[in-house]
Amino acid sequence: MTTSALGSFPATRMRRLRAATWRRRLVRETILTADDLVQPLFVVEGKGVRQSVPTLPGVTRLSIDEAIKDAQAAYDLGIPALALFPVVDASLKDDQGREAVNPKNLLCRAVTAIKKAVPDIGLICDVALDPYTVHGHDGIFDGDDVVNDATVDVLVKQALVLAEAGCDVVAPSDMMDGRIAAVRRVLEDRGLVNTMIMAYSAKYASAFYGPFRDAVGSKATLGPKGKHTYQMDAANTDEALREVDLDIAEGADMVMVKPGMPYLDVLARVTAHVNVPVLAYQVSGEYAMLMIAAANGAFDQAAVMRESLLAFKRAGAAAIFTYAAMDVARALAGKS
Repeated sequence: MTTSALGSFPATRMRRLRAATWRRRLVRETILTADDLVQPLFVVEGKGVRQSVPTLPGVTRLSIDEAIKDAQAAYDLGIPALALFPVVDASLKDDQGREAVNPKNLLCRAVTAIKKAVPDIGLICDVALDPYTVHGHDGIFDGDDVVNDATVDVLVKQALVLAEAGCDVVAPSDMMDGRIAAVRRVLEDRGLVNTMIMAYSAKYASAFYGPFRDAVGSKATLGPKGKHTYQMDAANTDEALREVDLDIAEGADMVMVKPGMPYLDVLARVTAHVNVPVLAYQVSGEYAMLMIAAANGAFDQAAVMRESLLAFKRAGAAAIFTYAAMDVARALAGKS
């Protein structure tokens, strides 16, 4: 034994654990697999439609028949679930979001069709009115403000038609107070006891949502006031813990932190605080930045995407919504 104290150099050489690939694999603390991924899909009317979204490189709006193809591909890659978002025709939008509660609306039809074609893939659908309103907000206005309780009444009806269409997870993303309890009551009353609720509990009023709003067509109508009166202030983290506690108490099975990477501190705090699965969303702005930078030669796209998703896992995410889910799953399977 040398005179060097145990635990200090050279008795301890940390690089020994890094010296070969097999060693790094053996002691790896955080592992990313296809099981951790949720693939978002944007659905439009029509047949054989694949429309590029200019601000979201590699992302397309899909008609239902094309969405079925992507659902099957995702399932074959081992991805457990899809998040479906509708691109609603402008003629169907109004100030009340009435199309959201139509049991034959685009999203309900997409859910039923995908579930019939690929029954074993999970389907997650947002419960919020922004794709259906002319003003692009998540609720109903009274004067200059989105009113809470009247909005919740509509959200309950929206959640019900989605669940009855076959949606596995309804995901209130609106940030109205009390909506989780209201949705849980109606699901129980209708015997939909296996329909899960994923609450967007810590959803921040973020500038990173821009490309998503382009994709669903709500950006052009959303005024300068934004959604700050109901989505969370970017400066707050204690508030996120109160929000998740309330939603869990009201019946949420899972909770969401959104956006993801700019809010990893919130994600870490929430996962340490609760005992339900916590999901995170690599939102459109995060994804677009990485894709555009990679396309301009700033770094390797696959490597940086994997590294960014590992950051979510390190912070405690049980699963991650990412537009790169299928690409990442292919890379993990050696199929890229």
